[in-house]
Amino acid sequence: MIQDIGAHRFDRSYSLARPEDGDVALCYLPGKVLLRKVEGGYALPHFSDFPAELAPDREKCMHLFALDGAGCYLADPDPAEEQLPDASWEYVSLQMIRSVRPMEVAFTAITGAQLDRWYRSRQFCGRCGTRTEISKTERAMVCPKCGLTEYPKICPAVIVAVKDGDKLLVTRYAGRPFRGWALIAGFVEIGETLEDTVRREVMEEVGLRVKNIRYYKNQPWAFTDTQLVGFYCELDGEADITLDRNELCESVWLGRDEIPSRENDISLTAEMMERFRLGLEK
Repeated sequence: MIQDIGAHRFDRSYSLARPEDGDVALCYLPGKVLLRKVEGGYALPHFSDFPAELAPDREKCMHLFALDGAGCYLADPDPAEEQLPDASWEYVSLQMIRSVRPMEVAFTAITGAQLDRWYRSRQFCGRCGTRTEISKTERAMVCPKCGLTEYPKICPAVIVAVKDGDKLLVTRYAGRPFRGWALIAGFVEIGETLEDTVRREVMEEVGLRVKNIRYYKNQPWAFTDTQLVGFYCELDGEADITLDRNELCESVWLGRDEIPSRENDISLTAEMMERFRLGLEK
């Protein structure tokens, strides 16, 4: 999965330090991140890589986290797309980050994008309208007038693999660019346990009851500010599907040998489907 970066060290410690030459500059345009093309994939740009006339203003950079001891900083998007130093520099679409390798580059880029979105959306207090300030002690935005403190947006959601013997319930989303098979998914509502969310989402989207709900694994999914929590469960009763066409355009039961391999995908959904395909979900 995208957070599986092997021996690389991802340090989320909060810091007010300023960047040095060997630190990483994360520059974002709407829906894009600046990377460098290298042999074998992409690399994160370091401050020392920028020509002097295009270097980000280090006094305006914000520390986000660290990768292998190098600070990763949110920097102003300078240079612009038309001013890139040479062909090895590229503003990569965030939708394409799923295919960027090595994985530590993809994970760093998309996690930084999540924080970039959050900082930009929390510039004013939601209670009194005063311009907020960056906390000096923790990752938060603080209102200097009324004291309201806001933390990064993280939305819990479930991924549900419903089994009926050697068959798995798969779906296709309605109105989304991704056209591959997926699993039942949905956000947790106020006052709801994760297991209650599993039952409700399956009932709402396909009209089925489930039992023997079993936690599998979770995943930070920065694309949608989500913490995904995966569950396997079993069909409880009839297998006839009643489709919610506002959410899904298709849902079917597939046998293990009918499920396409997605072993190179970075998502929790893909891993859960692949484990079922191989008979490893238990």
